[in-house]
Amino acid sequence: MTTTWKTRVAPALKALFDKDGKKAAAAEFIKSFNKEDIGKEIDEKKVELEPKVLEVYEAAPAEIKHLVTTSKSSKIGRKYATVVPKFLEDLAKIEFPGAQAVSEAVTKSGPALLSGPILFLFGKVATFVPKEEPKVEEKEAEKTETTREVETTTTEEKKEETSTAEEVKKEEEVKTETETSAPAEPKAPKEEPAAEPAKQ
Repeated sequence: MTTTWKTRVAPALKALFDKDGKKAAAAEFIKSFNKEDIGKEIDEKKVELEPKVLEVYEAAPAEIKHLVTTSKSSKIGRKYATVVPKFLEDLAKIEFPGAQAVSEAVTKSGPALLSGPILFLFGKVATFVPKEEPKVEEKEAEKTETTREVETTTTEEKKEETSTAEEVKKEEEVKTETETSAPAEPKAPKEEPAAEPAKQ
């Protein structure tokens, strides 16, 4: 039973769900991707790579900068499907170790299936990026958010003040209108004495 499953059923299921072979190609690439060798090569070329990597990083879109510096994600989502291959091509142009192979594999299989090697390279790129830069961006974002909150609060307070001032004015107007338009108090009608009952 086990041999039938391994020889007939499992391969048929794999073929059914991976018709174009992207998953198989990605799995094969991940097996052959040697992080240790690439890491050593990056360390050896660190001095000559640093200015080039910084230049490519500075030209990258904000999504890539987020993935490289602050993201702790283990997968690359679909929203990065267009920016990741472009950034990998730029890294390959400056001969960043491993970037050419990963770039070629991404063109065949897509970035979602190769998250491990891509994030490994992004982690190595992050070692070239100064640590202060993300903090500055975060502080600017916090300042912007705080400013927005203060503006929102100030606007809401102004609205409340104007609405309460308007309500007070309306109440005063209503009081003056009722005082001026109200007729004088009607006099109570005089009670006439009841007629004495007739004596019989």
